[in-house]
Amino acid sequence: MPMPFRLLASCWLAVFLALCGMVSAAQALTLDEALAKTPPAQLFEGAERYGAPQGSPAIVPVLKGGETLGYAYLNSDFTPSTGYSGKPIRIVVGIDRKGVIRGIHMVEHHEPIVLIGIPEAKVLTALNGLIGTDLGRVAAGEAKPPQAEIVSSATVTVLVMGDSIVRSAVRLIRSGRLDGIAAGPAPAETRRELDPAVTGTEDWQTLLGDGSVRSLVMSVGEVSQAFADAGQPLAAQHAETGNPEDAFITLYLAPVSVPAIGRSLLGDAAYDRLAAKLQPGQAAVLVAGDGAYSFKGSGYVRGGIFDRIELMQDGQGLRFKDRDHTRIAALAARDAPRLREIALFVVPQDFSFQVTRPFELQLLVQRATQGRDKATLPFDLAYQIPERYLLPAAPPPSPAARATEAPAQVGKPTAEDDGPALWKTMWQMNRASIAILGTALALLTAIFFFQDVLTKYPRTFLWVRRTYLAFTLVWLGWLVHAQLSVVNVLTFVNALLAGFSWEYFLSAPLVFILWSAVAAGLLFWGRGPFCGWLCPFGALQELSNTIARKLRVPQIDLPWGLHERLWPIKYMIFLGLFGLSLYSLSDAEIYAEVEPFKTAIILNFMREWGFVLFAFACLLPGLFIERFYCRYLCPLGAALAIPGRMRMFEWLKRWPECGSPCQRCANDCPVKAIHPEGQINVNECIYCMNCQVLYHDDTRCPHMITQKARREKIARSTPPKPAGTATGKPGREQPPAFRAQRAAATDNPPDLKGA
Repeated sequence: MPMPFRLLASCWLAVFLALCGMVSAAQALTLDEALAKTPPAQLFEGAERYGAPQGSPAIVPVLKGGETLGYAYLNSDFTPSTGYSGKPIRIVVGIDRKGVIRGIHMVEHHEPIVLIGIPEAKVLTALNGLIGTDLGRVAAGEAKPPQAEIVSSATVTVLVMGDSIVRSAVRLIRSGRLDGIAAGPAPAETRRELDPAVTGTEDWQTLLGDGSVRSLVMSVGEVSQAFADAGQPLAAQHAETGNPEDAFITLYLAPVSVPAIGRSLLGDAAYDRLAAKLQPGQAAVLVAGDGAYSFKGSGYVRGGIFDRIELMQDGQGLRFKDRDHTRIAALAARDAPRLREIALFVVPQDFSFQVTRPFELQLLVQRATQGRDKATLPFDLAYQIPERYLLPAAPPPSPAARATEAPAQVGKPTAEDDGPALWKTMWQMNRASIAILGTALALLTAIFFFQDVLTKYPRTFLWVRRTYLAFTLVWLGWLVHAQLSVVNVLTFVNALLAGFSWEYFLSAPLVFILWSAVAAGLLFWGRGPFCGWLCPFGALQELSNTIARKLRVPQIDLPWGLHERLWPIKYMIFLGLFGLSLYSLSDAEIYAEVEPFKTAIILNFMREWGFVLFAFACLLPGLFIERFYCRYLCPLGAALAIPGRMRMFEWLKRWPECGSPCQRCANDCPVKAIHPEGQINVNECIYCMNCQVLYHDDTRCPHMITQKARREKIARSTPPKPAGTATGKPGREQPPAFRAQRAAATDNPPDLKGA
């Protein structure tokens, strides 16, 4: 390794170790810090200032003169608010003395779908629908929790935000710390207990008949009419099927933690496994469905949350996470139907739920309206456990006994219940995509290892490359949205500083596999495997330039001096984003919009016109200058080029004549990564192997042409052997060199640039 590079690598290592040794600056946001970013008037009209914090978790009076208008608090102080990103969403909430929400201000989030595509204003508009809601009635069990309006493409994010606001407000109200409402839970009903003697199993029709299993049946026409009645005519027109009589959904609900119901529906073995897993007092419910509409949806795949169903009891709602879910193949009850979806959900212990009291399962039905927008309607499936499973409960404890009990700590977030790790579930759900990506990576590895053989056949290699790029763009990019970004690099570095966790990165299996492949590729070949083969936006640039060439769009060849001075721009952009990320990752993620990847690949150009215009502005020069954005502007390419210097192999072959005097490869390089002196700049090389195709081509490479001419001269100087030699084989009319020359000869050799 050259001495200058050793010094550079040592410096980078020293900086990296110093950063890793720093004390994390990413401490939890405090209420005081959040209020410093929130004007009082944003929470209460006419408010002037904040008072002194009260209690723990802290709430702060919001004052107008000497009058207390209400209180401000931080949602994450009262309830977990982890979003799609795996990080807390922090919202300052203003609530008056009667429990009415008066104002909301989002102070911190790291939700990628908001940072990279959905306008934050649109999300805030949906959340502002909660303003004016009387959560005092919800806390008392007199009303259902309000539902934030669903934002298309950000369903999970908005649900988490809305739930955290409602949950935190209800917990605060029930704590009695608002002076306009007395403390206490919702009015209690007479407690009932399960009868342990009821253990017999029943068939499916009996379970339906006695109410052990409750159902909700709707046709497509009934749902369309419901949307029309709700003032959503566009949603009413977007029916799931053309026949209104078709089944929209048949939804079933049953508490399988009740022994008799659980053994009937799950079978003895499955119920015993479930019972061994449940903690004392913990419940589990079975949800099954059939028809045109899926109660599971896709939110649990993207963000680990089942966003189409919610378990409701006493004004509190629970949205299940994938860690609570177990897929059931078939029901064990005799004569049970074959259903499209069967799911077993374990109710987390931090959610207060009693299976002996009435509860509901709310189904959120989503339909498209215009473009990517959706309308949502709730439908309720109520459940009351049949009397035959119950016994009268023991009398409640006396007031003296209750006084000796330790008071519950209201408002403190509780730990997540144990369950299957999120990343494991995500890998299981993406088995097919993982297999496809693994096959594609194995094929790419074979292409690289056998490049000397493949590049000897220019036309074959050209179509192999174009086919692979088309796969990268269409499947990897537009279908599964596995477009890597400089944001991933910044997030990784900040994770090292703030407490690294593999689970966060493993929760996105395709991205994790891609990054692992890129890391291995950096050691072998530098940045080329990703930039030249696995980047969907890079594939889009190259394929669009190929089409432009076919349409005879003139190509611009920048002078070497100008080209060399434009290279550093992408490194400056990356270093700027990297430095900003150490100060504020959220700000860096916003400025990382200099990458048009999200607009062009992840969101398929379905975005505000400004972002779309910027994406086209990045693509347009590429029609005239191949891979213009890759060459000069891409911060991710710059981030990969720096460690790519540590590659272990030099598999790109060169002839002594390369660069002096021959400039053929340098002139034909799609990204102009070959210096006039002949050496390849690995920082800029995308490993398209165009130079290797030329290396073996005896019709275009001067060295190979010379070697071919020498072989032919030797062949001509050697007289051909007569027919009927000692070997007994018929003689050949011409030496191989003559036949090879005639087969390769052409007046106008084809343009194989890019092969």
